[in-house]
Amino acid sequence: MIQLTATPTSALVDEPVHIRATGLPPNQVVVFEASLIDEKGKLFQSRAYYRANEAGEVDLEHASALGGDYVGVHPMGLFWSLKPEKIPNRLMKRDVMNSPFKVQLKLYDSDFIIVNLPVTTPKASLTVERWFTSPGVTRIQVREGRLRGALFLPPGEGPFPGVIDLFGVIGGLVEFRASLLASRGFLSFALAYLDYEDLPSTPKAVDLEYFEEAVNFLLRQPKVLGPGIGIVSVCKGAEIALSMAIHLKQVTATVLINGTNFASSKPQVYHDKIIEPLPEVPQLLSINKYGFLEFYGLVGDPLAEVNQPYLFPVEKAQGQLLFIVGEEDKSLNSKVYAKQATEQLRRNGKDNWTLLSYPGAGHLIEPPYAPLCSFSRLPNNPFFIHWGGEVVLHAAAQEHSWKEIQQFLRKHLISNVTSQL
Repeated sequence: MIQLTATPTSALVDEPVHIRATGLPPNQVVVFEASLIDEKGKLFQSRAYYRANEAGEVDLEHASALGGDYVGVHPMGLFWSLKPEKIPNRLMKRDVMNSPFKVQLKLYDSDFIIVNLPVTTPKASLTVERWFTSPGVTRIQVREGRLRGALFLPPGEGPFPGVIDLFGVIGGLVEFRASLLASRGFLSFALAYLDYEDLPSTPKAVDLEYFEEAVNFLLRQPKVLGPGIGIVSVCKGAEIALSMAIHLKQVTATVLINGTNFASSKPQVYHDKIIEPLPEVPQLLSINKYGFLEFYGLVGDPLAEVNQPYLFPVEKAQGQLLFIVGEEDKSLNSKVYAKQATEQLRRNGKDNWTLLSYPGAGHLIEPPYAPLCSFSRLPNNPFFIHWGGEVVLHAAAQEHSWKEIQQFLRKHLISNVTSQL
């Protein structure tokens, strides 16, 4: 009797699943398919084919995929190789509290790959639930003064290390990483800063006092450990987070995923100080052969002497910095920016930084097993943005960096506190 098993069938999205098929004819080639429908009704699918061993088994922890969406031994390949039926679509969870992603796993005969008829009946199937919050996590909507966002509290009395979670120019309120951080023991604040509720969609400047208010708000929460907080950030959010780390002593651990070391597009304002953006050269904005927009060279050579005055004084950051870079980022020249920032820190005798640089990883480095989004549209932008990345290497970067992020935050938000007691 053919059986398809997945262990566990319900878990957090950053947890691996052990997939296994048994009862097959020895040495038979079979097809594994994964599919899910997101909250907007968009279909995502992946396929890979394997050969059963002499015992009639295929164990994805040990078996090597012969082809399909990936080859080789990749136990979670069916998840991170999911791709949209209609391109471009980014798989991103909006409602993180009330429902999981439901991934349907199916097992077919090998001729399914060739025939691929909708009437083909799978030999076995099951559904796996992928959650973004663990039991006991509480979500609290934040509308305090001008602050907008959502707090995620881990179960228990605490105190817990506090973390602000910042995304990029996608805007709105993005919660899936903050909810996962809370599930891993961090009291996290998903902070919106543009195009959400009464926040402007196109602010004229980045008001750093808004983010200072967010830091102080988080530190006032009775279950936050203190005396400092962490930040996890990507893209525009990483630009802002680096500036926060420079100006705010309460920020003691900052994760910077594919960001800049200068203000981009718009000035930053902090009290009476204006931080001008590095001038852009519109002629250098490129559209590649597929019609995707690349901001990669928009500011020209960041190493040029004329651009040096615009670089952030990163040596003034008192807390710890973790730079995470996807070397195939096609949106920003983030590898150069991170190298530039760390060289500046080194020249000033600073050792409060770590750089993780991942070959083959693109711009959107997310928690483990999320499928690569190599291009998508931004709100109010007619062009597709090229984010870059190679599927297998990007997946490896996400899995490794997620562990490093948590270890970094615990070390500098918990260990530093307990060592001072």
